[in-house]
Amino acid sequence: MNTGSNEPGEVAVASDETGTEARSEQERGLGSRAPEFIKARRVLHMSWQVGVFIIGLAVVVTGIIMLPLPGPGWVVIFGGMAIWATEFVWAQLVLRWTKRKVTQAAQRALDPRVRRRNIILTSVGLVIVGVLVAVYVWKFGIVMPWKIENQ
Repeated sequence: MNTGSNEPGEVAVASDETGTEARSEQERGLGSRAPEFIKARRVLHMSWQVGVFIIGLAVVVTGIIMLPLPGPGWVVIFGGMAIWATEFVWAQLVLRWTKRKVTQAAQRALDPRVRRRNIILTSVGLVIVGVLVAVYVWKFGIVMPWKIENQ
């Protein structure tokens, strides 16, 4: 595994043990995806990384603000993480872990036993809510907040 180099501007890249050129998204090496002319100059590469960090931070903060407000908060947060993942290895590893967990959750959700259990729990919950609403209406009736008969 290539853990780095003494040459300025180079970044750590996981080595390809198989030697094949066609690699999937998960097998692609870790590290910066900046253009080569930017990676070749240390100051320019550092400025590029600061810019990517600031843009990613702005997107993640926007997503965090959207969590309690209407909007796709988690989607925006993962979008900011994807922006960070273009430059930072830690963000690439977090996104790979997240993709793996989402795939596992989707496979579990498609399991017939889990689907059956979820349908049963949802049905029981709806019956309980229906009974509670029926008891409330029976006890207090339906009272409109405005007087229709006086008009």
